[in-house]
Amino acid sequence: MALPIDPAALESSDIGEKRATLEMDHEAAVEHVRDVFTEAGFGVPVEFSPSEMLNEKVDAERDPYYVLGACNPAMADRALDATDGRMGALFPCNVVVWEAEPGVQTVYHVSIMKAARLLGIAPDDDVMADIVADTGELVDEAFSKL
Repeated sequence: MALPIDPAALESSDIGEKRATLEMDHEAAVEHVRDVFTEAGFGVPVEFSPSEMLNEKVDAERDPYYVLGACNPAMADRALDATDGRMGALFPCNVVVWEAEPGVQTVYHVSIMKAARLLGIAPDDDVMADIVADTGELVDEAFSKL
């Protein structure tokens, strides 16, 4: 099956990719990221450790890996309205923290708002462009404080 877009042609800015490196232990990094995103206006209604689950269920021997499902309620509400409810299939906005090496953590995020536009879930119009810009500002604020 051919993809309708060429993923290799996408720039990291096309998907709102953000990455930061934190020099601290994994648990402290998760707590720090949670605090910073909360201060930037996000709640964290969902969080889990895929590495713990995979290590337990399939003996994967994965290094620490944690997902924080962040959500700004006002942005989520706007996005649901702009997409006739379809945006919820991508909720929440995930921020991932993984241990690159002991004492060094990678924080990673991709904009679900930009991804939704690429996937055709969200319209390519001014309303959605404003939502993308507004959520981007919140994420930029959080990453600047990591």
